[in-house]
Amino acid sequence: MKWSFLPASGFSAIAPQWDALRAFGPAAPMLAADFVAALLAAFGTGRERIALCHDGAELLAAALLVPQGRASWATFQPAQAPVGCWLQRPDSDPQALLASLVRALPGCALLVGLSQCDPFLLGRPANGPGMRTTDYIDTARIVVEGTFDAWWEGRGKNLRVNLKKQRNRLAAAGVATRLDTWRAPHQVAQAIADYGRLESTGWKGRAGTAVAADNDQGRFYRRMLEAFCARGQGSIYRYCFGDQLVAMDLCIEDGDCIVILKTAYDESIPKHYSPALLMREEACRRVFEEGRLRRIEFYGKVMEWHTRWTEDVRTLYHLNCYRWPLLLRLHARLQRAPISAPAD
Repeated sequence: MKWSFLPASGFSAIAPQWDALRAFGPAAPMLAADFVAALLAAFGTGRERIALCHDGAELLAAALLVPQGRASWATFQPAQAPVGCWLQRPDSDPQALLASLVRALPGCALLVGLSQCDPFLLGRPANGPGMRTTDYIDTARIVVEGTFDAWWEGRGKNLRVNLKKQRNRLAAAGVATRLDTWRAPHQVAQAIADYGRLESTGWKGRAGTAVAADNDQGRFYRRMLEAFCARGQGSIYRYCFGDQLVAMDLCIEDGDCIVILKTAYDESIPKHYSPALLMREEACRRVFEEGRLRRIEFYGKVMEWHTRWTEDVRTLYHLNCYRWPLLLRLHARLQRAPISAPAD
């Protein structure tokens, strides 16, 4: 196997190869070339490098890497990316790929790290002499099987009863609810502006970190969603109380998977109306009834409310590969962290 490296400015030229490699594994819309290109455009610094591993004419692995100091590299990981920018053929050995990568990187690389790996996409390898994994966060998903009514009946009684009360309360006040789905590229700019206004009603607005049409986050979500919507794989859920927009989801799809990237709701609405949860119920109903999708991925850290919607939780992890096993042991001593014994 042989690694080659290109400036990230050349990503558009290798995008077809990137997506062809991604197609070998489970559906992963947040690793699509359109998503990565939008990340680079909004958050790239010019230091990023594309890494490609070939075995003859066959592409085995691809990554977007960033130097971390003089002797280590890591996958490109803006906060808006749920997983690190790494792809490989499912039948390739990650330990062999990373061991060859750390020796091929420019300079004298001592460490390469893959951040926020999903075990569903890249099975978690055992710790070895030069490789170590560490837990990142637990994340949740909904597996779409059977009918919505049967799935909903399996949710906790408190969730079902509370949302029914909210609907009855709204109906008694003469407020009709409506869930719209925007999928057209020309709708995205307005959707991002609306999303920013919702997010600015809460703590993110007060902290100055809310999405806005004219900031990097807003530019990223607009470019990315326009690209996904242009090929029928973007969906923006908009939930209204009457004519008032009260909650939104920004989502991308691929194959049998939908990823909920961002959720916002109007925090000026009294909490007992639960607009985001009401939206989630109706959106889930729509996914079940349409029958196109089999996974609803959240990818954020598991919160208490996630556990009311699903029991399907897994642990994302970080993976570090060291040039020499001794470096792993020295690093662990510096961190005062125990090392699991290598697998037999």
